[in-house]
Amino acid sequence: MENTLNITVLGSGTSQGVPVIACNCKVCTSNNSKDKRLRCSILISYNKENYVIDAGPDFRYQMLRENVQTLRAVLFTHEHKDHVSGLDDVRAFNFKEERDMEVYCSERVEKALKREFHYVFDEDKYPGVPLIKLHTIDKDKFILPGDLEVQPIEVMHYKMPVNAFRIHDFAYITDAKTISDAEKAKLKGVKILIVNALRIQEHISHFNLEEALQLIDEVKPEKAYLTHISHLFGTHEEIQTLCPPNVYPAFDGLKITL
Repeated sequence: MENTLNITVLGSGTSQGVPVIACNCKVCTSNNSKDKRLRCSILISYNKENYVIDAGPDFRYQMLRENVQTLRAVLFTHEHKDHVSGLDDVRAFNFKEERDMEVYCSERVEKALKREFHYVFDEDKYPGVPLIKLHTIDKDKFILPGDLEVQPIEVMHYKMPVNAFRIHDFAYITDAKTISDAEKAKLKGVKILIVNALRIQEHISHFNLEEALQLIDEVKPEKAYLTHISHLFGTHEEIQTLCPPNVYPAFDGLKITL
């Protein structure tokens, strides 16, 4: 069905990914493919269009792994490098599809992109740089090309505002530590929730397992998946034993249909 929402987890790891460079812990040396976690991102397919939320340092490989042939837009949650540093690689889609890439982000992220990728926005552009059309996200709903409605939800990553997104009855929350009651109300009725859960121990800027499960209990989705998972959390199998029946650790390549 054209109006089916298909979600693919491109990456379910933290800023360092899993395995972590030079780490020999049991998670980083695990042979289970579900313990190999690229930087956090998802692919959404709807009405014959593809959209990505966040394009981090693994973006190129994630597009190749999932054989993504067309990409209509990129949505950014916030400006940290593990979420934006793959932006340059959208030029492959520029060349193939002969159009600018539609990029949706907050004013804060816009400033960071113009600083980090200044050559993309120079008046006198070097030949071959990415072609990007920026769209500013505020608190209001917006429509992506392909007629996909998106509701931004502000969450706090310590003191940094981050955009979570609700699309139909699906919501995606990454790099969150707190959510106001007003923003949390926008999650009412969500059937599938993906939410960050860094580890068991408390963290200054991310939900730990207890905090993520508390939010899931408040929202009451039919199913919830944990993402932005650290090697300190445990193996995929260990995490699953800590979750209630309707909660699962996400993994790279996980596909969800709604």
